[in-house]
Amino acid sequence: MASGEPGPQGGPSPSGPTSIPVPGPDTPGPAAPVHPSQYPPPAYGPPAYPPPAYPPPAYGPPAYQPPGGAGGRGEAEAGEARVPATAAGGWVWVLLGFLGWIAGQVFSAVLLLVVASLNGHAHDLSALVARAVQPAWIVVCGLVGLWIGFLGAVVLASRIRGSGHVLADMRWGFRRWDPLVGIGVGVGGQFVLLPLLYIPLQFFVPHLSDKLNQPAKHLTGGFRGTDIAIIAFLTVVVVPIVEELTFRGLVLRGFLAGFAGAGRTLGPTLAIVATGVVFGLAHAEALEFLGLMAFGCVLALLAYKFDRLGPSIFAHGTFNLMAILLVVYGGSVRAAVG
Repeated sequence: MASGEPGPQGGPSPSGPTSIPVPGPDTPGPAAPVHPSQYPPPAYGPPAYPPPAYPPPAYGPPAYQPPGGAGGRGEAEAGEARVPATAAGGWVWVLLGFLGWIAGQVFSAVLLLVVASLNGHAHDLSALVARAVQPAWIVVCGLVGLWIGFLGAVVLASRIRGSGHVLADMRWGFRRWDPLVGIGVGVGGQFVLLPLLYIPLQFFVPHLSDKLNQPAKHLTGGFRGTDIAIIAFLTVVVVPIVEELTFRGLVLRGFLAGFAGAGRTLGPTLAIVATGVVFGLAHAEALEFLGLMAFGCVLALLAYKFDRLGPSIFAHGTFNLMAILLVVYGGSVRAAVG
């Protein structure tokens, strides 16, 4: 091969001297030299924020959701942790409800003695309590003492066998239509449910209607002016809130967990009926037990179906308001309604 002729790849012949091409106007210049320290290029480390693993992990249910979704029980059951979580925890809640009632009786008695000593009626307290219509301060002491026991049981149950979120555990919640539902149920309970239940007893109990109104008369019948306003507010507003938290919150949720093993239908049915029975017994009124138990079952059904206390609170308040109106205004309200 002649010296200086191109080799097989177009480069200089290995046997001839090396030719250095001279760049022309159309020939690109040589690439910038690479310093030996830069070759091979350094390896790049992991990014400061690595991407998540693939496939991404499945997210579990949230630890807490507000109660009473618009979709009722179906929405609440979509992934929310229920309390009490076990049957044993449920029976603990029921037991705490009973102990709260006992404690309420004790607190009422102690509060009554304290107030009677302060207002100078300690010597005739027994006679005042035995009256058909008690003084307003006696009624208030009895209510407040009972509420202390009830609310103490509610808080304790949430702390030891619940999530610690007291209102959420008791299913506190309200929606737009709760007042309408509650008012309708409360009026129907007072003027439809109770009369139907007591129709058979009218043939065996003389003056049944007057006897059924005695508890309401005992509570509000002799009050006027400021006293009746205070008692009415406590009975229509505060009593429904406290008793719904206790009976349809604490007790019903306890029975639902306790009877969970009985099945999807029988378990809630037993819980609703048991809550109604407990509600009737807690009022300690023999003749009124049937009506209170039945209406207690209605309130428990509302709380279960709507999965919140809003409807039952309004129903309970309306029921009590109708009872007060019947006492204050006599038979004119009953005649106007039906």
